Amino acid sequence: MSSPRITHIALHLVDIDACIDFYQQCCGMTIVHSRTAGEQRIVWMAEPGRESDFIFVLMNGGQNLELADADYRHFGFALESRAAVDAMAELGRERGCLVWPPRDEGFPVGYYCGLRDPNGNFVEFSYGQPLGPGAEQFAELE
Repeated sequence: MSSPRITHIALHLVDIDACIDFYQQCCGMTIVHSRTAGEQRIVWMAEPGRESDFIFVLMNGGQNLELADADYRHFGFALESRAAVDAMAELGRERGCLVWPPRDEGFPVGYYCGLRDPNGNFVEFSYGQPLGPGAEQFAELE
């Protein structure tokens, strides 16, 4: 028997359009599928090139989350540099959704900041983790 492999995360949202905008503008994701089923709107979003690997499924009709700032459940996105993390934090400030200002916690956590999406989910943007862009340069730290 083969091992399970994660393919998607489904989010039941209040304002699907605001979340689509957030994930497009902040995470670089694009819509790869959209449909309606009665009053249910369903949108699949993915990073370019990862459409058949991992997606977010966004569905309207949910409830907003009320996470405390110190609640660290989140979606994690890797960035290419510390400067990119700083730029993302600035975008979060401008949008009024910065939750965790940039901080460095060393390897393997790295340098990161956190934004709150319009539904209340936390989204981490990091550099210096052994995952994602630039991970090869941190492999020797393990």
